[in-house]
Amino acid sequence: MGKISKKQMSLSNRIFYIFNTVFWILVMLIILYPLYLVCIASVSDPDAIVRGEVIWHPVDFSLIGYKAVFKYKELWSSYVNSIFYTFTGVVISIVVTLAGAYSLSRPKFFGKAVINMFFVFTMFFGGGLIPTFLVMRDLHLYNTRWVVILMGCVSVWNLMVARTYIQNSIPDDLYEAAMLDGASHFQYFGKVVVPLSKTIIAVLAVYYGVAKWNDYFTGLVYLRDRKLYPLQTILREILATLQVDKTGDFMMSMAENSASMQEAIRIANVSKYCIIVVATGPVVLLYAFMQKYFEKGVMIGSLKG
Repeated sequence: MGKISKKQMSLSNRIFYIFNTVFWILVMLIILYPLYLVCIASVSDPDAIVRGEVIWHPVDFSLIGYKAVFKYKELWSSYVNSIFYTFTGVVISIVVTLAGAYSLSRPKFFGKAVINMFFVFTMFFGGGLIPTFLVMRDLHLYNTRWVVILMGCVSVWNLMVARTYIQNSIPDDLYEAAMLDGASHFQYFGKVVVPLSKTIIAVLAVYYGVAKWNDYFTGLVYLRDRKLYPLQTILREILATLQVDKTGDFMMSMAENSASMQEAIRIANVSKYCIIVVATGPVVLLYAFMQKYFEKGVMIGSLKG
C-alpha cells in the first residue's frame, strides 16, 4: 500500500473535525432545546402556550406566571427549607465522607478490606422502602428535618472517589513526617489532609448538593408536616395536581387572586414553567461555577485505586 500524503491526511482530519463539530452541535441543541422551551414558555402568554405558538421565541411577553408563583407562600417556605437541607446536608456529608475516605486510604488500617466490602455491598443491595421507613421511625427521625438531612448522607461512589483522591494526590511521605513529629491521626487529617483536599471537597459539594437539592422522595415519604417539605416535593405536588385535577392548594391560591377559576387555570398553564425555572436555577448556577471541579471528579473516579 502506498503512503498517505500529508495533504490527504490533512483533508481527512478536516472532514472529521467538521463532521464531529456538526454532530455535537446537534446533540447540544437537542439537549438544550427543552430547557430553552421551558424558559421562553415561562415568559409567554398562557393562551399562546395552549395554542402551541411558543416554539422558538416568547409570544406576547408576560410575567403573569412569575407573579402568581411569587405570591404562593408555601413555595417560598419550601425554598428556604431546601436551602437549609442542602447546605447542612452537604457539610455533614463532606465531613463524614472525607473521614471515611481517609480511614480507607490508610494501608495499615486493620479490617479495611472487610469494611470496604460492606460499603460496596450497599451499592448493589438495599433494605427496601418499608424496612428503611421502620428504622427511621424507630430512631425518631420520622417527620423531622433530620431525616431529610441524614437520609443518603454518604454515597459509596463519592466515598470511593474521595479515597482514590487521597491515595493518589497526598504522598505517604507527609503521613510519615507527621507521625515522626508526634501528630495523631486526627491532627494529620485536620491539618494536612483537609487543606490538601480542596479540589475533592468542591467535587463532593457539587455531587451532594445537586442530589440533596433534587431530592423530593424523602420529603414525600418521611415528612407529614407540610411546613417541613423541601422545594422539590412541593414542586412535584403542584405539577401532579395541575395534570390531574384543579383542586390543589396552588390552584386555590391562584383562584383567590384571580377573577375566576377559569382565569386561574389559564395562569396555571404558564405557572408550571415558571416553577421549573425557579426550582432549577440554583442547580444550573452551581454547575456553571463548579464545572471544572465536576469534570475533575469524573476523572478521579476513573483512576484505579
